[in-house]
Amino acid sequence: MDGSALLDRLLADAETDPDVRGVVLTGSAARGMVTAHSDCDVTVVVTGPALARWQRVRSSELDQAVVTVEALADTSVHWPRYGYRGARVLLDRLGGGIADLVERQATPTAEETRAWSRDFLDAYVNQLYRAVKSHRDGAAAAGLLDELESVPWLLSTVFALHGRLRPYNKYLAWELATHPLPGRWTAALEPGRLPGRALSLFPAVAGLARDRGHGDVLDGWGADIALILRQARRSGVSGR
Repeated sequence: MDGSALLDRLLADAETDPDVRGVVLTGSAARGMVTAHSDCDVTVVVTGPALARWQRVRSSELDQAVVTVEALADTSVHWPRYGYRGARVLLDRLGGGIADLVERQATPTAEETRAWSRDFLDAYVNQLYRAVKSHRDGAAAAGLLDELESVPWLLSTVFALHGRLRPYNKYLAWELATHPLPGRWTAALEPGRLPGRALSLFPAVAGLARDRGHGDVLDGWGADIALILRQARRSGVSGR
């Protein structure tokens, strides 16, 4: 049975179970990116009694997660939240409440993105500083590896500075195409070019961070920032 047929059967079962509060389609199917290898990613939202009847399923056709309403409302864990970006609510027995919870997962608050911006920026600077030291000491291969390790922090920082969740790598191109970043940032983060630009993009990221009021994070690194900027300019500065 293919994913579409499995989804139809799942929905039919959910509609007859009074303890199912919602069904949410996520993943490639929700974003219109289905390939021959795609499975169907579905989250079934239930009340406590239904947990015994609805089990976690992982197969080549179906990836079924089961959560309670309370778990769907919990936004304390960062990494799974982007999964709800672009999600489609197929069943909502809370009168729009499931859709609201899905939207809340996918849309961070200003307070969240402010805190994330500072943490991610600090981690990005830390990894670039490692890269710069490696290059300075003639360890080109180590420097390149350090730069590559900074890419996730770069993405997390830039998206947080724009009030958004960092996309999973698989969906970076989709995110930029469907929800472009302002200015030159969409082009700057193009997936095919990004791996070699983590260092050269630093001046632009630093400028954006200062514009958003996070200059103190950069200043906390003292003279190390100047060292990173010098190496970034050698790599080819990308302005804002």
